[in-house]
Amino acid sequence: MCSPQLHDHHDETSVTLSETGRGGCSTARPVRHVRAQRSAWERIGRVALDRLDDPDHPTYGMGQAADLLDVPPAFLRSLDTAGLVSPARSVGGHRRYSRRQLDRVAALRLLADGGHTLASASEILDLRSSLDAARTERDDARTERDDARRERDVAVRERDTAREERDEAREARREADRPDP
Repeated sequence: MCSPQLHDHHDETSVTLSETGRGGCSTARPVRHVRAQRSAWERIGRVALDRLDDPDHPTYGMGQAADLLDVPPAFLRSLDTAGLVSPARSVGGHRRYSRRQLDRVAALRLLADGGHTLASASEILDLRSSLDAARTERDDARTERDDARRERDVAVRERDTAREERDEAREARREADRPDP
């Protein structure tokens, strides 16, 4: 009787068949040699893990999202119907929510529980998002300005150093051109 055995080595995987004689396994003959593409598997694994880190990847189904947020599924459906949160759809048409969308739903729920309508809560979140984007843009502009100022200061120092060296060279030439008394 032959039984396949998998042998995993550092950079390759081989499959052999062991033939069983009267006294057990007597010989092993290679059937096929399969090179494991570990780097390919590692890339695939990294891509899958990157998706887990992506806050916009639609990871959670309707039931999971409702459980995580402690809201009824009807609340999530109403947000989708109102266009306040637009989840992705699976191949089967099921709603799939990302972490960013779950954060938005939680904030909408918090504002709604505080007395705001869903429309006003959505507007508040949109304004907060716009304000955050404007602040980021402002901070980036300040950083760019500060970098430009530093570059300018370095260029001015280099210019001043070059002028001093030029003036010293002119003075040395004048002294060299003067007749000795």
